[in-house]
Amino acid sequence: MSKIKDIKAYKSVEPTIVTIGTFDGVHVGHQKIIKRLINIGKQTQLKSVILTFFPHPRMVLQKDSGIKLINTINERGAILDALGLDYLLIKKFTKAFSRLSAEDFVKKILVDKLNAKKVIIGYDHRFGRNRNADINDLRKFGDLYGFEVEEISAQDINEVSVSSTKIRKALEEGDIAKANAFLGYPFMLTGKVVKGKALGRQIDYPTANIQIAEDYKLIPKHGSYVVSSVINNQVVYGMMNIGFNPTVEGREETIEVHFFNFNKNIYNKTIQIDLLHRLRDEQKFESVEALKNQLLKDKEVSLAYIKSHFN
Repeated sequence: MSKIKDIKAYKSVEPTIVTIGTFDGVHVGHQKIIKRLINIGKQTQLKSVILTFFPHPRMVLQKDSGIKLINTINERGAILDALGLDYLLIKKFTKAFSRLSAEDFVKKILVDKLNAKKVIIGYDHRFGRNRNADINDLRKFGDLYGFEVEEISAQDINEVSVSSTKIRKALEEGDIAKANAFLGYPFMLTGKVVKGKALGRQIDYPTANIQIAEDYKLIPKHGSYVVSSVINNQVVYGMMNIGFNPTVEGREETIEVHFFNFNKNIYNKTIQIDLLHRLRDEQKFESVEALKNQLLKDKEVSLAYIKSHFN
């Protein structure tokens, strides 16, 4: 697992190169900035660090923001770890922290905690109480406290914000192909396999019911998807339904995965589901028999998709 640390318990003796941000999705725009951070770190013998705030500031400062995130913190950490980042540091975001002055933030966090020698930041980044400090202030603090500031270009920053908006919109519309293209990897859902009503088993399509603990995680549009997962170091494919199971008068939103050629007990196991392709919208069938017929068609389409893309 990635080196995710709570900043409270962290104090770097090694000099670091730091960037600050949410990096939700760690999409292709983010990856460009992060790879630069990591590469400069390696060239200059500085540990690469992303400082992020959690909960998301909007969750704290705008109680009704309803913001949903593309990744959970652990998902984000795993993606960053795979890219080669040294540390993802989490600073708990509170109203009290939001009132910290810009200089206190720089001195107490960037200098005393992170031992920052270089900070890579967007031209439009604002920080400190009432977000009243900008990159020019950061440069002045850099001169004072002995760190260099590098600006991320307006073009790269614009690319990042446009991509995040497009990914969220694509997921809400069920356009998994577009979301995955912007992400540079398959969108994932991570959760624990819990006992369901075993209705799938009764119609020969046993499912793993996935319970996602994080209520801030963005769930894509209801419907059926082709998915994959790695279980016990083995890639397993399947089809997943997100929705209310209207054919059997379902009342709660569920996420259910029917894995192909897989028959192991995975209850209470936490698994990651990668969404590969959208099959169709959720619909109500006139009978359970009609639902079974549709599931058979879905399976055929899924297997054909998997064969043409992964075999």
